[in-house]
Amino acid sequence: MTSSSRGQRVIGAATHYVENQPPWRVDVDEYGSNAPLVAAVETFGAGWADKGLRDAGSLVGSLDFQRDAELADLHTPTLHTHDRWGFRLDEVEYDPSYHRVLGAAVARGAHTSAFADPRPGAHVARAATFMLFAQAEPGHACPVSMTHAAVASIEGSPWVAETWLPRLYQRAYDPRLLPAEEKPGALIGMAMTEKQGGSDVRAGTTVGEYMGGHAYQLTGHKWFCSAPMSDAFLVLAHTRRGGAEEGLSCLFVPRLLPHGMRNVFRLQRLKDKLGNRSNASAEVEFDGTVGFVLGEPGRGVRTIIEMVQRTRLDCVLGTAAGMRQSVAEAVWHARGRAAFGAPLVDQPAMTAVLADLALEYEAAMLSGLRLAQLFEAEASDRDVALRRLATPVTKYWVCKRGPQHAYEALECLGGNGYTEAFPLARRYREQPVMAIWEGSGNVIALDVLRALTRDPDSATAFADELSGTRGASALLDGHVDRTLGLLRRLEGEEPAAAQAQARRLAESLALAFQASLMLRHAPSLDAETFIASRLGDDRAAMYGALPAGTDAAAIVARH
Repeated sequence: MTSSSRGQRVIGAATHYVENQPPWRVDVDEYGSNAPLVAAVETFGAGWADKGLRDAGSLVGSLDFQRDAELADLHTPTLHTHDRWGFRLDEVEYDPSYHRVLGAAVARGAHTSAFADPRPGAHVARAATFMLFAQAEPGHACPVSMTHAAVASIEGSPWVAETWLPRLYQRAYDPRLLPAEEKPGALIGMAMTEKQGGSDVRAGTTVGEYMGGHAYQLTGHKWFCSAPMSDAFLVLAHTRRGGAEEGLSCLFVPRLLPHGMRNVFRLQRLKDKLGNRSNASAEVEFDGTVGFVLGEPGRGVRTIIEMVQRTRLDCVLGTAAGMRQSVAEAVWHARGRAAFGAPLVDQPAMTAVLADLALEYEAAMLSGLRLAQLFEAEASDRDVALRRLATPVTKYWVCKRGPQHAYEALECLGGNGYTEAFPLARRYREQPVMAIWEGSGNVIALDVLRALTRDPDSATAFADELSGTRGASALLDGHVDRTLGLLRRLEGEEPAAAQAQARRLAESLALAFQASLMLRHAPSLDAETFIASRLGDDRAAMYGALPAGTDAAAIVARH
């Protein structure tokens, strides 16, 4: 039987016509067609980036790019530990499609443009660019995000920063493992967690012996090494100098040393992951590996804390990007397919589900861009305090919502959605990683409590943020009062009692933050429906149970 990549009506060899199947969703402007995102970029101060974002949106929505996204996931990376003569290689071979995707993202500044070209709105523009590329192909977003976040850990250490930051700021990508001075740009990976520790990074056993200057020699392993073909890595190790313990330090580990000598970086195997297959995650061992301390020896957690905040932000942005893909594919399918005598999009039950999914995306996207705005170079002390609490709060809730959102959108496509031929099966497998990477649910919820304890100004800034919509919605006012009351009660509780309520507090704070943003920046129909369906007395656990009388079709039309 003949087929069509764009879904036209095709004769099947004397048996049937292929009809009532929506065409392939390609050759669309993923930015210009996303009205909520366009409006939010302007609102949060990056309207000047409109042209570049439209160019990026047209690229990621093109047939060629969509095909590369599919091929990169289909043709998985291959680990080569040795060459044919038995010399160690420790290289990962990727499909060319992956390099094209990653190269395009780097060329448009999805990694470090906010630092390379600082101006008001730069972090918002970079966040929007990141989301556009992550919407189409999530795997490459890992090294892009880590490179962006690593700047915060590197910039305070001139012995590394002076050489490496100019390379990170470049928009040229070369996948080859070459000496840094021979490459036009560079990307950064991370290797933090170990078999026995996971998120408890202080339980690591990797050690670093002082060599002189800022250099240490590492021995140990890492259970997860993200993007193992990056040019350098941030690594945590317990460092020693002259037999004296310094504590947990953050080290900069290049793959290649000066003059092209290979650093010891023994890749053991690649992870067989649930989610994307395009980007490799590896296990690595260090045996005499050279690393250069970042920040003060023994203060590794302090060195990485701002980096972690930025990767958590990107978890929110990546989840929102996945939600946008899910909404776009579901709405596209519903507009192009009829059942029981009417287009799916016009059938009330389906319209309500699509509208609810769209509202979830809109709230997640607004939260992500508001967080990005808090990281701008001109951020005030209040902004810094607010992002300390708002980042883990939002990361906890938005990333928790991602998998269920992807499933509900997948179901809108029926049997097609359950097949790997359509992108939502990949998205459904991918969304859980955002809730695990950079701290799973309990770790993040406990960090919310930690922020409140160590930085009381963060609670004040959060309450001030919510006060901007006081009086605009009785439902939201009541929710905010209950949430801030819970926060005050937990401040006086014993740690064990407070920890048992950490998830409840994080969820309540996140919904208050999202609802406040929707009231300020979304159309009134969207904001009121979101608040009623999330905070009202008749709220439901499943998508599609919107308040009676909601003009769901008007919400869907905007998406």
